[in-house]
Amino acid sequence: MTLNTMKAVRLWTTALVLSSVTALSLATAAMAADEYNVTNSLTLTGQPLGMHGFDPVSMFHGGKPALGNAEFTSQHEGVDYYFASASAQSEFDSDPAAHLPQFGGFCAFGVFVGKKLDGDVRYADIVDGKLYLFVNAAIFEKYLEDKAAVIDGAHAKWPGIVSTPVGEL
Repeated sequence: MTLNTMKAVRLWTTALVLSSVTALSLATAAMAADEYNVTNSLTLTGQPLGMHGFDPVSMFHGGKPALGNAEFTSQHEGVDYYFASASAQSEFDSDPAAHLPQFGGFCAFGVFVGKKLDGDVRYADIVDGKLYLFVNAAIFEKYLEDKAAVIDGAHAKWPGIVSTPVGEL
C-alpha cells in the first residue's frame, strides 16, 4: 500500500469509528423518543426533555402545573425531567413511576385511538393516583364523557404501540 492509500484508510476508519460512537450514544435518546413524549431538543445532559419542562410532581399537589428549573434535573429511562424545587426532585427520585404521566406523557385519548398525540399539562387528570395528559380542551371534554372506557382502552392499546414511532401510527 502506498502512503496516500494508508492515510485514506486511516481517515475512513477514524470517521467510521466516530460515527458509530455517535450513533450508539444517541440510541438511548432515539429509543426514548418512541416511548416517551419528549421535546425535539436535548438537555445539557444530552437527554431528551420530558413533559415540556414541567414539574411532574407539581401535578399531584393541586393548583397549576409548575414549570421546572434545569437546576433540579433527574433522569429516568433516558429522559430528563425538570423540577420546581429540590424537594420536588427528591420526591420524584424516591419513586419516579408514581409521578410520571401514563403512556410516556402522550395524550391518553390519542393512545385510546391508536395514536401518539402530544400530552399537554393544562389538560390533565389524576385517576387512582395515575397522571393522564390530553392534547387539548376538546379531547379532554371527550374523555370526560367516559373516563373508564378511555383509560381502560388506552391501557389495552399501549403495549401494541409503545415502541412504534409516532410517524408510523
